[in-house]
Amino acid sequence: MAIQGLKGSALDLAVIGNSRTAALTDTAGRIVWWCFPRFDCDPVFSRLVSGDEEKGFCDVVMEGAASYSSAYVRNTAIVETTIHDDNGNKLRITDFAPRFTRFERVFNPPQIYRRIEPIAGLPRIRIRVRPTFNYGGAVTSRATGSNHVRYAGGADALRLTTDAALSYLVNETPFALIKPVTLIFGPDEPFQSAVDTTSREFLQRTQDFWLGWVRSLAVPLEFQAEVIRAAITLQLCTFEETGAIIAAHTTSIPEAPGTQRNWDYRYCWLRDAFFVIKALNRLGATRTMEDYIHYITNIAIDGDGPVRPVYGIVVTESLEESIAPNLAGFGGSRPVRVGNQAAEQLQHDAYGSVILAASQMFIDERLPRLGDETLFRRLEPLGNRARRFALEPDAGPWEYRGRQRVHTHSATMCWVACDRLARIAALIGLSDRAAHWRREADALRDEILKRAWNEQRGALVGALDDSELDASVLHLHELGLLAPDDERFVRTCEAVGRELSRNGFIMRYSSEDDFGMPETAFLVCQFWYIDALNSIGRKEEARDLFIDLLSRRNNFGLLSEDIHPDTGQLWGNLPQTYSMAGIVNTGRSLSRSWQDAWAET
Repeated sequence: MAIQGLKGSALDLAVIGNSRTAALTDTAGRIVWWCFPRFDCDPVFSRLVSGDEEKGFCDVVMEGAASYSSAYVRNTAIVETTIHDDNGNKLRITDFAPRFTRFERVFNPPQIYRRIEPIAGLPRIRIRVRPTFNYGGAVTSRATGSNHVRYAGGADALRLTTDAALSYLVNETPFALIKPVTLIFGPDEPFQSAVDTTSREFLQRTQDFWLGWVRSLAVPLEFQAEVIRAAITLQLCTFEETGAIIAAHTTSIPEAPGTQRNWDYRYCWLRDAFFVIKALNRLGATRTMEDYIHYITNIAIDGDGPVRPVYGIVVTESLEESIAPNLAGFGGSRPVRVGNQAAEQLQHDAYGSVILAASQMFIDERLPRLGDETLFRRLEPLGNRARRFALEPDAGPWEYRGRQRVHTHSATMCWVACDRLARIAALIGLSDRAAHWRREADALRDEILKRAWNEQRGALVGALDDSELDASVLHLHELGLLAPDDERFVRTCEAVGRELSRNGFIMRYSSEDDFGMPETAFLVCQFWYIDALNSIGRKEEARDLFIDLLSRRNNFGLLSEDIHPDTGQLWGNLPQTYSMAGIVNTGRSLSRSWQDAWAET
């Protein structure tokens, strides 16, 4: 399915950002997506989901362009795109969002910088800037100043500050690129320094920041480049101001061609965020964990209402779902959704997700403040609700919109809540509470394992007292419900591999849901399967599958949510944190030790 207006494969996109704002660029250097000023705001660059309409983008059109090459600057979130023609003319576009330490604090404004430099010959170019407002609506006013253009039409006006000739820029007039020019997109505020000097300085300081950040990571011996790219991407999916970790930077890239499985993922799913924290923790990036713990603490201390499965990057904001009528969709696949109905669903695994994340505060000495009895008492009401709802129906981890069951994953996460409370209580010397929560956890564990096992299928199934296989049971051993060498888990892995595999990719389930039969494979299920194989001793098979999965990343090393088992094409929102966290977690578990770096093989 070719997506008109996007160069190369439709999801060959890179993300630039600074943990406050983020944009997506394609392999020709076109900025096709940018929500401004935050991850969850109106996309002023919306080309990605505009169908065939040439709106919502910024690009550089070089006359006679013959080829494009685009890649990240090594170990950074900076993208360089090179364009050249057949006459020896060549230019480079450098895109980044500034991030570095300034005045003893992190400087990461809601800005993106674009430097356009001649490398060879005399390139002749047009610069096209066509923002949208109110999810695909037109600019209602444009005002030109001495060195800036102000675009308005939505809640936040956009200012483009530049040292390019404004007459050429606003009219999209071709001109010869004889010297570097810079475009700075951001809030409607005066830019009180030299554009070229500032862009060069900010570029160097941003590069230095990312190189230093990567240098601090505890990467595995093998798969280093892949893990580093995944770690940077995960960091770009964190909204540092509040600690929220979004599931992806996009909305409504469909899970499969021609489907209405289009969702807005620009929010924080508690389930997904824990896997990100787990990945970054293993690499030693503890600041993200600390920020996220602050985020979920705000959820934990609100003990009155039920814990929702997904929150906005500010926890109190509404996620009411609506449709954006002015956006034709990714490749024409409507609808484009804003908000997510999943926030209204019952997903009982949320209680375990909060407690699992908060439990880190009681054991990690790297944190400036450890958990104490006060925090434990705040968590206990969540444990009470987990125990109460553990065996009640919910929408499950796949967020069914038309049915509810007692899902094995949800029940297990409720057991996790009780189990971790028992361990925390024992750790801080509350023996009576430890005994209470241990009794609750043990009783719940027995009930889950008895009712999730289906003798006819010879496997643990997706819902209690049910018979359908579900890939979400593949990580029950990692949660501690049962050991990886338990015969029930081994047989479950074998059954999933035998019955849910499509051309080597693991499907979530094999039955119809609210939208019919699923067509694509959810990539995190592939990671779960690989991890499960590794845990039960099928290490070479796991390694081969992981290497194959790495080869499925896009040109920039990113993964989306889904892959089509027949075509191998990526689908779904991008970059998907679940998938990128899988690269880190699985890569670390499969890698040889650093002690074996020079061992003979």
